[in-house]
Amino acid sequence: MIKAAELEEVRRAVSGDDSALAALLQRHYTFVYKYLVKVAMDANLAEETVQDTMIRCMENIHRYDGTSAFSSWMITIATRIYIDKTRRKKREQNWLTLIRDQAVRRFRWQLETRNEEWTDVMDAMTRLTPEHRVAVLLKHYYGYGYDEIGEMLSIPAGTVKSRTAYGLRQLRKELE
Repeated sequence: MIKAAELEEVRRAVSGDDSALAALLQRHYTFVYKYLVKVAMDANLAEETVQDTMIRCMENIHRYDGTSAFSSWMITIATRIYIDKTRRKKREQNWLTLIRDQAVRRFRWQLETRNEEWTDVMDAMTRLTPEHRVAVLLKHYYGYGYDEIGEMLSIPAGTVKSRTAYGLRQLRKELE
């Protein structure tokens, strides 16, 4: 059920009443934010998306037609923005993977043209995330201790241990 008072507030907002618009958005901000936290499972992404949602609502308040609750209209906008962001992020990740693969091929070619060896381990290392690759290299190639690596990277030694263990596990899978 759409509240008459809320419809009146929307009408005033459409007419240029900034205080009515601010009141509408403030009233629904927490609701939309909590929804986005549950959808995104990422508080930072939810905060960024709710901010974008508020801007889009301000820009398009004149499009709200009153056939659904104002909160439903906002949730629809928030969902569309979230989906757009995740699609964009996926495209960016695919692009970054392509760029990384090209860089690895170029690096491998450079090594091989200088008669340096490209091993299966090096190939497997390219598929680790940078965080895991750094931890494995510093621990097992350069011989630093977990505490030293933690200081270098400004992270707890326990995080270094888990990154190293995960990286080694991934390398073993790649090399099998």
